[in-house]
Amino acid sequence: MKKWFNTGNAAITEGAIIAGCRLFAGYPITPATEIAENMSRRLPMVGGYYLQAEDETAALHMGIGGALGGLKAMTATSGPGYVLFADPYGWAIGSEVPVVIVNAQRVGPVSGITGAPGQGEFYLSRYPTHGGNFETIVLAPAGVQEAFSMTVEAFALAERFRTPVTILADQLVTDGWESFETPETEEELRGLGLEVIPRRINRGPVFFPGTDEIDLPPVVLGTGTGGACSDWTPTEEGYDTEEIDSQMKHAYRLIHKILNHRELIDRSEVYGMEDHPTLILVSYGSPSRVVQSAVKKARERGLPVGYIRLRSLWPFQDALFSRQAEYLVVELNTDGQLVREVERAAGHKAHFIGKCGELPTAAELAEAMDRILREKGN
Repeated sequence: MKKWFNTGNAAITEGAIIAGCRLFAGYPITPATEIAENMSRRLPMVGGYYLQAEDETAALHMGIGGALGGLKAMTATSGPGYVLFADPYGWAIGSEVPVVIVNAQRVGPVSGITGAPGQGEFYLSRYPTHGGNFETIVLAPAGVQEAFSMTVEAFALAERFRTPVTILADQLVTDGWESFETPETEEELRGLGLEVIPRRINRGPVFFPGTDEIDLPPVVLGTGTGGACSDWTPTEEGYDTEEIDSQMKHAYRLIHKILNHRELIDRSEVYGMEDHPTLILVSYGSPSRVVQSAVKKARERGLPVGYIRLRSLWPFQDALFSRQAEYLVVELNTDGQLVREVERAAGHKAHFIGKCGELPTAAELAEAMDRILREKGN
């Protein structure tokens, strides 16, 4: 294994290279700019291509074009750029184009503070484009090593499901410096539980089947297959159609190829659940590290608490919230987004701690846990 001490942005870069990414198209935006800088240096070393786009929308369109040309492609941005992806993201979802998108979230709204972390695109990552009738795959790392591994996983999921995959990080993950390791052999890669899926070519004649099948090669244009690609509803052969029956089949596929294989996507970490805690803290990304510390200290004091860390956000893991317990959701925003999904899945009101631009402290979480448990008589 090769050992590093570097940022999450560097880890994401190395994960993409190992996963086979050979095209990065980007536009500079803090805190994701270092991914573009790193890619501009690293990709030529492995026979890849770096493209500087004129804006974020163009960057994702370029990535989609590269993917349709047979290259594994990626782009990276922050919230103000991620919201501009709506049009090309729709192309990639509807045309089943595998591409990886990194969103290094910073505090908002709009441009906000460039150097402060946020978690404001939780719902935007679920519905990143117009029209509905689709599901998305979204992963959420909490540290630098995980940023590396989730990047490799994102490329594998993109290939298997023929869809864009978002890595929803935050500024503390992408800018944070930590030690991490990268594999130097296939055996070491497998030892980390990772796999690299090579790009294949769909030979047709069916390019967009109305089923939930996965592990189908994507369309690669210019290879003599007759494959087509547009943003219109396709026939199974890939041609534009106005037929509602085709639309129904395509919508079924875009939804159920993900929902019916979610065991390959769902990722979570749970702690303290074996003794049926009265209070469960819920988080993702950087706040999870404070949550983990606070819960472990609370359990040392004998408090009936546990935590759930979501490592994948969409599709949402409703099954994790079936316990009869109080939930305390911790987020890097003040409007409360994750908490709404927890309430929907749990079927009752949840507690919420939201901070804007900075992590909550362990002391703040301890105070909240004590208060909630007192109110419940524990």
